[in-house]
Amino acid sequence: MDTKYEMKKKFIVNTIYIVIVTLLGYLLFKYVVGFISPFIFAFLIARILQKPAKYISQKIKIKTSIIALLLAFIFYAIIIVLFSLLGAKIFSVITSVVSDIPNIYKTYITPIFNSIFDFLERTVYGLDPTVVDILNSGFEQLIGSLQDNITNFSITIVSSLSNIATSLPSFIIKILLMIISTFFIASDYDRIIKFINKQLSPKAYEAVNMIKDYVFNTLFEVIKSYVTIMTITFIELSIGLTILRVSNSISIAILISIFDILPVLGTGGIMIPWLIISFIQGNVKLGFGLLIVYVIVTLIRNIIEPKIVGSQLGLHPIVTLLSMFIGTSLFGGIGLFGFPIFLSLLKYLNDKGTISILK
Repeated sequence: MDTKYEMKKKFIVNTIYIVIVTLLGYLLFKYVVGFISPFIFAFLIARILQKPAKYISQKIKIKTSIIALLLAFIFYAIIIVLFSLLGAKIFSVITSVVSDIPNIYKTYITPIFNSIFDFLERTVYGLDPTVVDILNSGFEQLIGSLQDNITNFSITIVSSLSNIATSLPSFIIKILLMIISTFFIASDYDRIIKFINKQLSPKAYEAVNMIKDYVFNTLFEVIKSYVTIMTITFIELSIGLTILRVSNSISIAILISIFDILPVLGTGGIMIPWLIISFIQGNVKLGFGLLIVYVIVTLIRNIIEPKIVGSQLGLHPIVTLLSMFIGTSLFGGIGLFGFPIFLSLLKYLNDKGTISILK
């Protein structure tokens, strides 16, 4: 009886522990991480720059802090230039395509509907003229309604893009905070780390170091995994678009492979609108070709991603896929990468005996 009671008690305690850990993890990702994200990213970047800074410092005999500041400046200069050029081009192309939707509708869609109605009119030519007039009136209303909807959709999309543009100031402030913080942290990285370590007990210090080493090593492996996935996607797209004789196929493949990593857009963010427009313009061959390429890329991505990322995290592909889905649903882009790493960290700490939540 006592044994059963102890087992039930232990089960309840473990369940409550898991619920508390899950709730704290959710609150951490949902609120704390988002709130202090500029400083987290600044610390990560400063941490990554420390190793090459120390190596260069030893070679040329200049203080590590000065080298770290120079590397941080070069890093952000390259990132800002690349993202400015790429962002301006993408925004221009999307705005141009969306603004041209009403014109595409008038040029390609309306003639198709006219042809269909002419066929129906010839078919019902022998009917009562009153019926024909009703059909004419209904068709005109249908065309007018569709055109209005297409125009409204175009206006809505352009308005959404404008709203994104208006939200840029707060985004820019976060970016500036991250950049400034990176310089401060990079210049005093060793002092900051020593100060933090002094605030910890020996046991907590050991646990924090274990977590820090594991997270940084795992983060590097995850980045390497996604670079591998991007490379595979780029090769598939390059081959497919070259076979379809698309001009600038290599450049387009690079752009789509970058979009493929983004949780909201992905490959479909470019491929689906592209193939739809191809069908509308009557380029059926290109439309079907793009559809086949998109299906192949998506299938291979969904097969290899859990295996490649999961193998680096030490998680089963099913667990990796589930954690990526849950992480994206709850936390967006950060959850796509962060939640699998969080689960991997829990498993690692459990295996080391630091915590005990899994058998």
